[in-house]
Amino acid sequence: MLNQDFERSIGFDFVRTTEAAALAAFPWIGRGEKELADEAACDAIRGMFDLMPIDGEIAIGEGIKDNAPGLFKGEKVGMKGEGHPKFDIALDPVDGTSNVGKGLPNAISCIAAALRDEGDTEPALLDVPAFYMNKLAYGQKVRDAFVKDPSLPLSVDADPEDTIKLVAKILNKNVTDMLVMVIDRPRNQYIIDAIRRLGASLRMITDGDITAALAPALPDSGVDLYMGIGGSPECVLSAAGMRCLGGGLQAKIWVIDDAEKQFLIEEGWEDRIDKVFLSRDLARGKNILFTATGILDSSLIDGVIIKDRTAITSSVLMRVNFGTVRHIETHHNLDKKTLRFRSQNAEVNFWDYSKNTVDASIN
Repeated sequence: MLNQDFERSIGFDFVRTTEAAALAAFPWIGRGEKELADEAACDAIRGMFDLMPIDGEIAIGEGIKDNAPGLFKGEKVGMKGEGHPKFDIALDPVDGTSNVGKGLPNAISCIAAALRDEGDTEPALLDVPAFYMNKLAYGQKVRDAFVKDPSLPLSVDADPEDTIKLVAKILNKNVTDMLVMVIDRPRNQYIIDAIRRLGASLRMITDGDITAALAPALPDSGVDLYMGIGGSPECVLSAAGMRCLGGGLQAKIWVIDDAEKQFLIEEGWEDRIDKVFLSRDLARGKNILFTATGILDSSLIDGVIIKDRTAITSSVLMRVNFGTVRHIETHHNLDKKTLRFRSQNAEVNFWDYSKNTVDASIN
């Protein structure tokens, strides 16, 4: 029964874990210390994992681009007792660290977890050993059209203008009514220019492309497409979330330079450098869940709100198996709320932790 429906028994433990990370990052909002916010979230996640009856291994962590204080590939997490289910885990304790440091919207803590089946030699969550991937994400109506007719020229390799025109036709929209989201980086300027030439609406984000990639599959986001080059770990997390939501995602390795290309070849990825990956290639199987808690408001979920002596967190728990999407609002009594940090091996009162954080950032 556990192998068939593990999410019902363990899913909320993962929600509590992203809640803890979001609350740990919250006092660092706007203080210009993104690494310390990330470090606090990682510490809280490790502390929560220590209490979970799982035998987990980090399949995809973070920190590859800037040596941030992340949880890294191969790290063992959970109680690891006999009979505990084995999980491959991908996570980003803070997706949108720069936004947290600057107090800008669009930051979440998120985890994707896949049950590891006996004898399964292929990873459920594909660890792509490249810094970046070029991404194209779209909603369910577009995905359904592509599944029905695979000959449609819908590809991350296609010219951005052609892609926008094609998706507009599928959605029965004028091109000028299309809304496309792109992460604001020089490497994406060619996409930004294409959107502007067409007269479509452009929304640029500064950081946090997991929520941006999921936005086209969210009914109230207003976003029709997400396009552009962003982090590879974030791409796999987006793929897991997109599979739950029913939308589609395509991605292709974006090689930085000849040195990275040589590294990929040495890692045995020569035949996959030019491969177009679909969401099901990056996040395989049905026994996958995705959970996220907002730190700052995004198109996916609201950020943490403090009202008097209560913290309100907004989370989402999604399952690939049945396509279930649960939105969870939790009210935490801050007079009683504690965060468990592995570094201290103890429960720390939220108010005390928050005060110490403020004092540390001032001094």
